[in-house]
Amino acid sequence: MSLKIARRSTIPPFFVMEVMRAAAEHERAGGRVLHLEVGQPSTSAPAGVLAAAREALGRDRIGYTEALGILPLRQAITQHYRHHHGLDVPLHRIMVTTGSSAGFLLAFLTAFEPGDRVAMASPGYPAYRHILTALGVTPVMLPTGLEHRFQPTPAVLDAYAAARPDQPLAGLIVASPSNPAGTMLSRADLEALADYCAARGMRLISDEIYHRIEYHQEAVTALAVSEDAVVINSFSKYYSMTGWRLGWMVLPDDMCRPVECLSQNFYISPPTLSQLAGTAAFACTGELDRHVARYAANRALLLETLPKAGFERMAPADGAFYLYADVSAMTDDSEAFCRAMLAATGVAATPGIDFDPERGRQFVRFSFCGSTDDMAEAAQRLIAWRNG
Repeated sequence: MSLKIARRSTIPPFFVMEVMRAAAEHERAGGRVLHLEVGQPSTSAPAGVLAAAREALGRDRIGYTEALGILPLRQAITQHYRHHHGLDVPLHRIMVTTGSSAGFLLAFLTAFEPGDRVAMASPGYPAYRHILTALGVTPVMLPTGLEHRFQPTPAVLDAYAAARPDQPLAGLIVASPSNPAGTMLSRADLEALADYCAARGMRLISDEIYHRIEYHQEAVTALAVSEDAVVINSFSKYYSMTGWRLGWMVLPDDMCRPVECLSQNFYISPPTLSQLAGTAAFACTGELDRHVARYAANRALLLETLPKAGFERMAPADGAFYLYADVSAMTDDSEAFCRAMLAATGVAATPGIDFDPERGRQFVRFSFCGSTDDMAEAAQRLIAWRNG
């Protein structure tokens, strides 16, 4: 007699992880892979973070902490909002999490009931819809394109409401800068969406994990336009601390205690060593901004050279470190296209089906958070492949 597997676990894979596995197999077979598939900075954590970790290992027992996170780190986060955004965020609304991934799970569990519908732009980060699906919440994908800058708008939301008046939305997830397109919402755009949600009793959840990786203007936090928004951030991207699994949430008052209780039961506390070390990250902006300058150089290089390989239509990438390229002139199967590209050139990229199940077979995402030399070599390999 076979034992059952819960239906909630039958969600699609995160395809970028599948691409990483294929890239690793290519490397084991002796090929050199240029990694443009994964959103992981090629640099280590800042020197100040590493020093703080070494010091903590020498003096601290690395035991449990409060579920909310250690006080010095939470205080540093409030100072970040004061200095970088000009906002006074009360300490009790700050919660440290085991990466932004835990933040999404905690936010979704607290804000939504099974059967609720939650909207997000398509293309978008796949884990949003997969986590919601596992929780019995229905993800609503709002088709967006270059004309929307791959971001939700009140007009797009109104179109959904007009087509499905019997299926109201309980929430909206936004990401600015976004993954995979790298586009950003202006303050006016974000305010319009916050007002839309407030008027309809919808919970606004703002993914801000790519904040401070920006190229023309600073990203606006949802906290600047709404006290009811849930903000999720991370040390993985700007702070170059992916494997440390450290993030934070800023919660509206009504969600603080429920999220704390869930976190106590799920995680006990975020990783202690990561918290002790991560407190130092806010003093490392000089080093981290040099990384952003490299990303900017990589972005400019790829925007100039990828069109020579036929990648002519790409999202503008205001922030983050991705280019979302329309490959419809080359293929109608981005998954097969990425496999062929890896085999022929050693360049790994992510098929758009990760981010848009309906239209993603005509898109590919390139990540440019590696070295500039790797970006230049990848571009030349792709040019030779497409024009050879």
